[in-house]
Amino acid sequence: MSLSQTVLLGLIAGVTILIGLPIGRIRRPMRGVRAFLNATAIGILLFLVWDTLAHAWEPIDASLAQFHAGDGGLGTAVWYGVLFATGLGIGLVGLTFYERVTERVRRRNGTSTEQVLDVEVGPRSWTSAERMALLIAVGIGLHNFAEGLAIGQSAARSEIALATLLVVGFALHNATEGFGIVAPIAADAEPGDPPPTWAFLLLMGLIGGGPTVMGAALGHGFTSDAISIVFLTLAAGSIVYVVIQLVGVGLRMGRNDLLSIGILVGLMAGFLTDAIVTAAGA
Repeated sequence: MSLSQTVLLGLIAGVTILIGLPIGRIRRPMRGVRAFLNATAIGILLFLVWDTLAHAWEPIDASLAQFHAGDGGLGTAVWYGVLFATGLGIGLVGLTFYERVTERVRRRNGTSTEQVLDVEVGPRSWTSAERMALLIAVGIGLHNFAEGLAIGQSAARSEIALATLLVVGFALHNATEGFGIVAPIAADAEPGDPPPTWAFLLLMGLIGGGPTVMGAALGHGFTSDAISIVFLTLAAGSIVYVVIQLVGVGLRMGRNDLLSIGILVGLMAGFLTDAIVTAAGA
């Protein structure tokens, strides 16, 4: 399969992230709806953490299996394990330290630090919820880059059936990921707040879904388990950081019932799309 055809497959898989983005323009939702949207986003992101770490662990598990069978040494498994721990640590702890540094800066400047979602990323004109959406989009983009690598590698080996199934599966996942990016914006909306612009939503779609195309193009040229592990664990760490923030928001809303139900719905949406792809033979 040619590079241009591979890039097209990556585009098809990544563009479906746009489906869920318009939800971010919902204004004035009832408090219960806000709590449910926030919780559903948590559920989707929790599924992505599981899915991301499971794929990142596969090369390590394979190396350990080879060692057990006497077909290889522990060196590769240890190296992959170091990459796994480093990527996860940078994605999670790195953002936590960044948050602490920006908190100190705000305190020195006399700026309030009460708002949970007030993370110092993006232009100052953005709302705190839009900043959090950017963090989610970056984490999902790292995840989707690794997925794009898988598409590109399959296409390069002319495994057309597998590449097609991967595209279908990742396209289904990306459709739910778009909702995960913007649900916190709708949940944080107050009466009178302007909706996020279409330009902002398209930017979030580009950041979250665009790396699928980049990964497909890169994966067409070479394969690398190490690169996949790094990008997947960076994604997992950053998504875990975001989940912690959103859980805090959900608890502050005081609707633990909707928090539990929404997380369940989000998790089941992720696992349902995964089950459809697995049943199809991918």
